[in-house]
Amino acid sequence: MKQPLFKSPTNVIFCKKCVQSNQKVLSSSLISDDTAHSNRTRMGFKDGICDGCLQVERKYNQDIDWKEREIKLNKILKKYRSRNGSFDCIVPGSGGKDSVFQAEILKKKYKMNPLTVTFSPHIYTEAGMKNFHNWPLWGGVHNFLYTPNGTVHRKLTELAFKKLLHPFQPFIFGQRHFSSHMALIHKIPLIFMGESQSEAGSSDEIDEIMMKYEYWAKSEDQKVLISGCELDELEKKYNITKNDLKFYLPNNIDLLKKNDIRVLYLGEFEKFEPQENYYLATKVSKFEANSERTQQTFSKYNSIDDKIDGFHYYTAYVKFGYGRCTEEATKEIRHKYITRAEGVNLVHKFDHEFPKKYFDDFIEYIDCKEEEFYDILDKFRPEHLWEKTGNDYKFCNNWKLKHKVQ
Repeated sequence: MKQPLFKSPTNVIFCKKCVQSNQKVLSSSLISDDTAHSNRTRMGFKDGICDGCLQVERKYNQDIDWKEREIKLNKILKKYRSRNGSFDCIVPGSGGKDSVFQAEILKKKYKMNPLTVTFSPHIYTEAGMKNFHNWPLWGGVHNFLYTPNGTVHRKLTELAFKKLLHPFQPFIFGQRHFSSHMALIHKIPLIFMGESQSEAGSSDEIDEIMMKYEYWAKSEDQKVLISGCELDELEKKYNITKNDLKFYLPNNIDLLKKNDIRVLYLGEFEKFEPQENYYLATKVSKFEANSERTQQTFSKYNSIDDKIDGFHYYTAYVKFGYGRCTEEATKEIRHKYITRAEGVNLVHKFDHEFPKKYFDDFIEYIDCKEEEFYDILDKFRPEHLWEKTGNDYKFCNNWKLKHKVQ
């Protein structure tokens, strides 16, 4: 067997507690990511249990004194809390359940004055647009929305799909880096994110209350790639200038440190549970879930604001053998809302589902013919994960996974 394109482990194993596998790719420095994700860290395992489960078990069931954490956060915030009504922290988000939860807790419990900032989705869904507008309307927050140049964003998304099979990468760049630009512009020292990356299995951030700078900023001499291209290539070949990319790109680490700007994980001080965040958001901002189950999974309220969302999850399914349902079932199992057996059944039922609903919107958005779309997917399929079963390529009916969680 040839070396897998993404240097994934060829021996596929699944966690004994959740439904995640050792193919799981962990967050890393986005800007140093090579064109094939080949250097990205994979989920670690100990005695058959993944690092994500071990961290959540430690965090929620035994080792953390949450009252002590609350006191610790209040001590930190005392230094930064505004006394004149000015903004003292930033909450990036879309008006979804998690960002609504963060802003509400910071306002009501910790007496902070957050500015919420939003990097616009590719194509708003009806539910996404409504929830976004309801956030400042009913949730009592101020919001800055940045909508990137559509011509630029479409080209970046097209290139990211065709070069990396990662159509969401440009949006992820903007979503992560826009907040630091706003922090510098408005001189706001704190940015809040939700869950620590340790809960996704990143062992180098266990017990870290602050996101490491290399995850969201760059050193002076660090080369930046986006959509599989260097910045000079984007300008020369596609007429995408550095100014076009301003809010996609990370700021310099030294500049952020000089201005005392840092990212804190609210989930290291408050329990961060998807269903509880959803219930709070329905009360605070009139957040509404989809009227029907989201394709590829069993839920109605996770990542529902962008028509491109489904292709972010489906391309990961092609590259790594786990999809949207695996991601959501894993969280539900870890927080004890469902059993592992229930999670396995859900994954078997939904993980493979093709996101048909917005397929035509997606291929039009990235200027891609239907047959070309399937050809690109097949180019990125690892041999150790996939077996071809026929020639009916429509909705990828001609492939099946070699390994399934049991």
